[in-house]
Amino acid sequence: MRIINVFFLLICFVNIVIAKKPISNLQYVDPTIGSAGVVLEPAPTTIHLPNSMIRVFPIRRDQLDNQTHNFPLTQASYRFARVFAFLPVNGLVNSSIWDKKLEYRSETIKPYYYNTTFEYSENKLEFTPQARSGIFRIQFCNSENHFLRFGIFNSEGNFNVTSKNEISGTEDFNDMKAYFYAQTDCDITEVQYKNKTNKQHVLVGFGNQPRTVQFRYGISFISVEQAKQNLSNEITTWNFESFKAYAKSVWVNKLSQINVSGGTEVQKRVFYTSLYRCYERMIDINEYGKYYSGYDHKVHNSDQPFFVDNWMWDTHIALEPLHMILNPAMEQQKICSYVEMYKQCGSMPSFAMIFGDFPAMTGNFAAVWMADAWFKGLRNFDLTTAYEGLRKNSLDETLIPWRNGPKTEIDDFFNLHGYMPGLRKGEKETVATVDTVWEKRQCVSVTTANSYSDWCIARLAAELKNTDDQQLFLKRAANYKNVFRADKGFMWPKDKDGNWIEPFDPRFAGREYFTENNAYTYNWDVKHDLEGLIELMGGRVMAEEKLDQLFREELGLPKWKFWYTQPDATGLVGQFVMGNEPSFHIPYIYNYTGSPWKTQKRIRMLLETYFPDTVFGYPGDEDGGGMTSFVVFSMLGFFQVTPGLPVYSIGSPIFDKATIKLSNGNTFSVITKGNSKENIYIQNAKLNGQVLEKSWFTHEQLKAGGVLEFEMGSKPNKLWGSNLNDLPPSKIDYK
Repeated sequence: MRIINVFFLLICFVNIVIAKKPISNLQYVDPTIGSAGVVLEPAPTTIHLPNSMIRVFPIRRDQLDNQTHNFPLTQASYRFARVFAFLPVNGLVNSSIWDKKLEYRSETIKPYYYNTTFEYSENKLEFTPQARSGIFRIQFCNSENHFLRFGIFNSEGNFNVTSKNEISGTEDFNDMKAYFYAQTDCDITEVQYKNKTNKQHVLVGFGNQPRTVQFRYGISFISVEQAKQNLSNEITTWNFESFKAYAKSVWVNKLSQINVSGGTEVQKRVFYTSLYRCYERMIDINEYGKYYSGYDHKVHNSDQPFFVDNWMWDTHIALEPLHMILNPAMEQQKICSYVEMYKQCGSMPSFAMIFGDFPAMTGNFAAVWMADAWFKGLRNFDLTTAYEGLRKNSLDETLIPWRNGPKTEIDDFFNLHGYMPGLRKGEKETVATVDTVWEKRQCVSVTTANSYSDWCIARLAAELKNTDDQQLFLKRAANYKNVFRADKGFMWPKDKDGNWIEPFDPRFAGREYFTENNAYTYNWDVKHDLEGLIELMGGRVMAEEKLDQLFREELGLPKWKFWYTQPDATGLVGQFVMGNEPSFHIPYIYNYTGSPWKTQKRIRMLLETYFPDTVFGYPGDEDGGGMTSFVVFSMLGFFQVTPGLPVYSIGSPIFDKATIKLSNGNTFSVITKGNSKENIYIQNAKLNGQVLEKSWFTHEQLKAGGVLEFEMGSKPNKLWGSNLNDLPPSKIDYK
């Protein structure tokens, strides 16, 4: 009996120890969430370290495709430039082996590790990344000839097998070069080259006996020698498991910045996978003391990070604000990189790709980003030089969508009259710079976007004591009023003579007038002056009714026809578009009309409906953190409606408790009592023990640390947050 009791006690002790073992948030990350897409681009299943140069994933149509084409040794620029195709293959050296795709049977995909077994050959491939290097481990199982196959993705490139276990390569892409240097832990027994135009391909053979081959490599944008140095600095042994463990530890640490409890397993999977995706870019391309810049095509010596790969139209909304909370030092380094880019090329970038600025979309949103950082106290950057670049973008360069360069006659018109003029249907384009095939003028969106960024420039001008510029840009911040048609209640295009364009249907207006969406979305594209917008709409009651109707409005066409002209308008609820960035703030506008319970209702519904933990997990393009940062914020229970104004609007928290570890040593916790799927409405709130009747709080309050508490219920408390004297600030002359 004593032996049985001792054994029982031992089992209990073991169970207690196991129960107390800390569980990493990494367990909830599933890179396959959203990897099939719904209508638009699937999110890549990227294996990488946070904000690092090496980004690897199996290339295929989407997660439903059972064939792997290649692995890039890195994705040089998000969705735009991958370099050096790599794949282990078997068989005879004939024409089919050079283009062979491999069917995979099973996969393990973690942020830090990839593992797959290929069908038929039974070969196994593993990968783990470091910052500027990576290591593959391939287990060849059969008795066919075994090869590592290398290819070129872009215009030109070549490979060199320089010894029995060394390989290097160069690839040209977007007017710059990528380089790699690699080593194998087995002797190379055969080399076969094949040229396709200027693209060289190579097979590196290891005989026909079953064996395990490891392949470690460094990437550089400077030289092969630098790639070799990057490798030797990061991967010094053939111990695959140790580098895998290190990569895992980096992610464990990064994901532990926010800890949640309560909620469902699905909600945790969605939350932490979303957080993982917020670290795919920007990437630091400093290579141990120097970096190549695509902005002046020179190598620069620097002991500071140089961050590239940002789509500012997407990321200024939620991704950059999230990192201002989690990684403020990195955020300032990223802004410093933008300032350096301006100094190198003479323009402040919009889409700061690795190869230079890519003038996608609309707006001068670097101004929003930098103003947001500045007014949150993130000031370790050269504001004077930054302001010079932002001002130049607004006044002296073209505002035409998807274009860089000096201003044109249409920009002069904008500067004089305060709006971008539109063309009537069938009217011929007169400005050569405008894309006439697809993007068009997007005249209303250009006007509203630059109203917002000019407001941010005005606020920065005030910081620099430039009162003339402050007044100039405050006036330009009101330009959105020039395209609001009060008698129709819609943002509406005007022609060059100041006449409203007819015929015009707010539902079906394409890119001639709007960016990726229609007037129903851009009615609310005035984040910097919601108070002024609400007045234009006839006051809070009428504005709220219009907001209600947004979520109920009929499409007016079968969905496929609607998407034919507006393919980015995905995740529809009425005319509301959950799948595109200009809509993210809209459910929170109810806080500004005094009905925050409607924000709570809408946010919960949208998260529940459009963000499942499946391969169809995102309602639109995820855009490397552009969408998932919205998910992180909204699941925490708050969101910044107006970057540039350091205020957070409260939604409906998902978790019983969420704690954010701040870089200053403080913690900020959101606690919800009585939280459930049904109890989505805030009954009352406290901030640091004090009653909070407002539906918002400030960045300063968050940064100071503390506890935000909510009591939840199944019915709305329509009085909470309804006091018109305590609504969130949003006014064009806000100081």
